[in-house]
Amino acid sequence: MFNDKSPYKIRIEKTNNDKHYFVSFIDGQNSSQEIEVSFSVYREIECAMKEVQRLKRSDQRHIERFELSDELINKRMLSYQKEVDEIVFDIGLSYELNLAISKLPKIQKRRFLLYYDKKFTYEQIAKLECCTKRAVKFSVDIAKEKVLEKIKKF
Repeated sequence: MFNDKSPYKIRIEKTNNDKHYFVSFIDGQNSSQEIEVSFSVYREIECAMKEVQRLKRSDQRHIERFELSDELINKRMLSYQKEVDEIVFDIGLSYELNLAISKLPKIQKRRFLLYYDKKFTYEQIAKLECCTKRAVKFSVDIAKEKVLEKIKKF
């Protein structure tokens, strides 16, 4: 967006107790010009040059790179469009998963959902159910095996 080279160069020349401010640039006829300016004009040009540098850095941070793959672009999209067969497969898998979980015994089902759905630890589940961590882990592992066995058939 921005050219790397600034069209202006600024400098300060100190003589005795005075400071002189100069701006050099290339005019329309491609000849170099240098003029003395007041401090306020010098500051405005300096601020403008800093703003251009700030915008260049901002562009470098925020401009998308063209080397992005289609897959990465799709992941970054807000509403990723799935293929019809993916949607049908997901619905079927979700149905089978819910069916397999619903067929679990009451205690296994409760512990399985607490562990995988609610992200409880074995210790937390054991405290809730007044049992040992080992019993919870054993129950969750068996429930997991049963669910995986039903889903593999899908």
